[in-house]
Amino acid sequence: MYCKKCGQEIPDGTNYCPNCGANQNSYSQFQPSDDTGSIGWAVLGFLIPIVGLILFLVWFQSKPKNAKKAGIGALISVILSIIFTIIYAVMFVGLVNSLY
Repeated sequence: MYCKKCGQEIPDGTNYCPNCGANQNSYSQFQPSDDTGSIGWAVLGFLIPIVGLILFLVWFQSKPKNAKKAGIGALISVILSIIFTIIYAVMFVGLVNSLY
């Protein structure tokens, strides 16, 4: 269940959101129909990490599922880039040392 005001995940049957304090019985349904959490947002975040980060920050409150996917894609991309950069640097240093 998600808060009908802020979109944060809350336990089922909760009358008030622990995050924003909104009464869940007084708001209309919040969950946007286009907040599907599609894997496409993760792929976009992976391919263009800055876009994934921006989408995460913009959608954090209004589309939490899409925001999470875009953020995870961007995070995975950055982590893999760091790992590959370290591997490349180690291999390059080894190559240079073997030439001398």
